[in-house]
Amino acid sequence: MAWYHAIAKWYWKIRKPLTLGVRLIVADEQKGVLLIRHTYVPGWYLPGGGVEKGESFWEAARRELREECGLVAGELRLCHLYYSEREGKRDHIALFHACQIQPGTGKIDADEVRDMRYFLWDQLPDDMTPSTRKRLAEFCAQSFREERW
Repeated sequence: MAWYHAIAKWYWKIRKPLTLGVRLIVADEQKGVLLIRHTYVPGWYLPGGGVEKGESFWEAARRELREECGLVAGELRLCHLYYSEREGKRDHIALFHACQIQPGTGKIDADEVRDMRYFLWDQLPDDMTPSTRKRLAEFCAQSFREERW
């Protein structure tokens, strides 16, 4: 899977596609914040992924949380919409706060997710990606406007 990601990054630099993605902050007062490790890139990330054709940001956020973490999202709050050209794409990423989480299947996609765990806010891992660290700092500071949908 890592080789596919490397080829995709090369393709994105040439074609500069427009992509849509989602990330979710799943926070629990006792457990902390949920982070995942993918099988194809290093570091800890917020759960999330791409928006599929015909799917809304909200539908994609619910699907990604179910697929990557085996959890079902209740209320979702849109925190912010970000734009990135970091990997050569014109990527629009919607960041959600999953306010209510319910157990789902409990299954995770082992081909995509290597590890999933909650971290206490004062014990976040050192190898979080820079964007994950920044989004969590913004969330803690509540420096964005939350909208309910």
